[in-house]
Amino acid sequence: MSKIRFAVIGAGHIGKRHAEMVVRNGESELVAMSDVRSKEECGVTYDIPFFQDPAEMLQKVECDVVCVCTPNGLHAEHALLALSAKRHVVIEKPMALNKVDCEKIIYTSLNVHKQVFCVMQNRYSPPSEWIKGVLQSGLLGRIFMVNIDCFWNRDDRYYKKSSWKGTTDLDGGTLFTQFSHFIDIMYWLFGDIKNIHARFEDFKHAKTTNFEDSGMVNFEFVNGGFGSFNFSTAVNRTNFESSLTIVAEKGTVKLGGQYMNEVTYCDIENYTMPVLAEANPANDYGDYKGSAANHVYIIENVIDTIRGRTNITTNALEGLKVVDIIERMYDAAPRITKQVVSAESNA
Repeated sequence: MSKIRFAVIGAGHIGKRHAEMVVRNGESELVAMSDVRSKEECGVTYDIPFFQDPAEMLQKVECDVVCVCTPNGLHAEHALLALSAKRHVVIEKPMALNKVDCEKIIYTSLNVHKQVFCVMQNRYSPPSEWIKGVLQSGLLGRIFMVNIDCFWNRDDRYYKKSSWKGTTDLDGGTLFTQFSHFIDIMYWLFGDIKNIHARFEDFKHAKTTNFEDSGMVNFEFVNGGFGSFNFSTAVNRTNFESSLTIVAEKGTVKLGGQYMNEVTYCDIENYTMPVLAEANPANDYGDYKGSAANHVYIIENVIDTIRGRTNITTNALEGLKVVDIIERMYDAAPRITKQVVSAESNA
């Protein structure tokens, strides 16, 4: 069986993570990479063709799948470029920075009969898989309240090293870049939201970002129950927690830890908590850390889906819904907007 050929657009931290996972998998091969910077500037050491123009890469290199790992504001442009070349696409979070662009991606993918995989790797963490099963089985009964807290650190160590992070057009905001994974978990577990009320503030990033660093969002779930999503990147020095608390008819559960990677409380009627597999560590980028290092499962899912063995973990419609929810959260209150970062399109 021939290997599935991957090309990667964007050779930053995440692009190189995708490349590494492709190289590690015995059923796939890395055939090319692209970035606006040179191969040497990106620190890419693979013996493969490297391009500074993704369109040229797609014209000259035969591949089956393109991983889009560029700045958020370029995801739609590069996904549409790859789909127009009739390649399957893997899009890093978020799918795009607005619902309209997500719809264009879905429309194009349907026209060319190619798959769109949206990267939401936190679904693979053992606590996430466990609570999904608990909810599907109805063990908790009716959901009363859900609270999500995401309190991380992002400071000069993070923003000063990049020309695009913190910008309105390429980054988009804290909910898009830092916490869209947890918006996805919320949607995956509880469905859509309505009656949104919000407040945003910028406490510590006046000189590093064009938008808020903190927010409090309250809403109702369409399926029933109250919800809140509280977030901040103003935490001093290091990430504090990412937690999910569920108050329900038949029990109370909390997933906690820095990356929602632990079950810290479980009290469910007539239920014994099983021993879960240990979660993978967070993606480590030196001065800061991100969500769980589960990209290996993303590439496996792409290969298994193309081979016809399974279904997409996070499909394009789910990717669109995450963007739609974030847009509606931001529309629920005035955002903190300013111009302190120059936008450049480096990966």
